Amino acid sequence: MALSPDATLAVCAYHNVGYRCLLELLKQGARVSVVFTHEDSPTEEIWFASVRELAEKNGIPCRVTDVNLPENIQLLQTIRPDFLFSFYYRFMIRKEVLETARRGALNMHGSYLPRYRGRVPVNWAVINGETETGATLHYMVEKPDAGDIVDQERAPIEFTDTALDVFHKVTEAAVRVMARAWPLLLSGKANRAPMDLAAGSYFGGRRPADGLIDWGGSAEEIYNLVRGVTHPYPGAFTFLDGKKVYIWRAWPVSGRGGEGEIVSQRPLRVGTGRGLLEIRSLQVEGEKELTSEDFILSHPMEDKRFHSQL
Repeated sequence: MALSPDATLAVCAYHNVGYRCLLELLKQGARVSVVFTHEDSPTEEIWFASVRELAEKNGIPCRVTDVNLPENIQLLQTIRPDFLFSFYYRFMIRKEVLETARRGALNMHGSYLPRYRGRVPVNWAVINGETETGATLHYMVEKPDAGDIVDQERAPIEFTDTALDVFHKVTEAAVRVMARAWPLLLSGKANRAPMDLAAGSYFGGRRPADGLIDWGGSAEEIYNLVRGVTHPYPGAFTFLDGKKVYIWRAWPVSGRGGEGEIVSQRPLRVGTGRGLLEIRSLQVEGEKELTSEDFILSHPMEDKRFHSQL
């Protein structure tokens, strides 16, 4: 059955994907009854747009809270939205919330599903050396990132891309998916294809501690970790002279050296399990970030090896 043009929406959103997808819905004249978002983390670098500010600018009631709280479920049961959308909302959404949407609850996921279901899919794709990822709009079910697919679009990953570069590409892909899908959802003509979970993969969240460099890995693997967690993310790190050191920019090159061994200072090259890692920007914890040239001048290295532990 086709939906009327005045179908109501509830939106759970955060981050740039949340901001841009909500903005696209508003541009298309969607009637958003309520927006749920959450507080910024005090431990996170906030570089992205504010969903709360967008909602307030457009006169949409915005609740900075967990959508799963009893009072929010009661609100949604009263509103009975036609659709509920989740755009990079970080809380798992309970079945009771999903069931309040009369025509379906949908999520925009930052990968080309069923690959990279789960948390921080962009970072994982870069860390694992993938050459493409994407954005996928799918129906939500109790199992995360497992419902029927409505639409999706691929996004390339260049070897020089950082996770931030890829995130921008995924954001643009998500907006294009939303632009195509919303009129079809509204008219009742949207595609709905079952997801083949057996053909995909699932990844959990990442912690800052997961940025620890294993010098036994190949230079390319370490490079992928560096670009996968570099600014604005917590960073890849190692230890030198008893201090924690973040490596923000690097490049894999051919050559041999012991694992973590500093084989040259200009350029600063370090041995790995296979190949050399040329470090181009690094930072001792608590100090400012430096190019490798400035680091060598200001930090006489007593130890000639980077370590994976103190």
